[in-house]
Amino acid sequence: MNKFENLKRIEETGIVAVIRADNPEKALKIAEAVKTGGLTAIEITMTVPGAIDVIKELADNYNKDEILIGAGSVLDAETSRACILAGAEYIVGPTLNENTIRMANRYQKPVIPGAMSVTEVQKAMESGADVVKIFPATLFGPKIIKAIKGPLPQAPLLPTGGVNLDNIAEWIKAGSFAVGVGSALLAGAKEGNYDRITNTAKEFIKKIKQARKEI
Repeated sequence: MNKFENLKRIEETGIVAVIRADNPEKALKIAEAVKTGGLTAIEITMTVPGAIDVIKELADNYNKDEILIGAGSVLDAETSRACILAGAEYIVGPTLNENTIRMANRYQKPVIPGAMSVTEVQKAMESGADVVKIFPATLFGPKIIKAIKGPLPQAPLLPTGGVNLDNIAEWIKAGSFAVGVGSALLAGAKEGNYDRITNTAKEFIKKIKQARKEI
């Protein structure tokens, strides 16, 4: 798949599973659980110990039709390149780092830097971002999407932080390109209940589809 096909895939699914874990083994189990639940866009954050090795293992064990592997919490171009070489198909950052954007564009991988204001969103788009991550979205709620899209209706926005089953419909209806979900999706991991993660993934997909029908 090329860059634009991967972006379309994220948009159609409507959700990126943001995986944080305290060891590689748990991260791999979570990835399998969300994939079983129907979520194919999976983001391994750099806060996971051995995150780049986890990306490589996922890339070796699954084809791109099964899982679209991304790297998250990427702070610089060097990390971006290492993740891409390990098999990451898209790069996500919590901040706006222009060198990271340039590196991802060099390899023709979708890049989703973080921003919190209209100024940052515009700068991210001018710097070559494909989608802009609104983070931490929990500070504002869904109204931030409509507020940004007022002056920048063309901006594809991916809110992350504070998105859950109770408000996912609001985020989608506000105009989100897709959403990033972490703790609300992965709560079952704390007790080793990976079936719960799978079931929660299915619920998110159901709610996203329903919200889109109502737009």
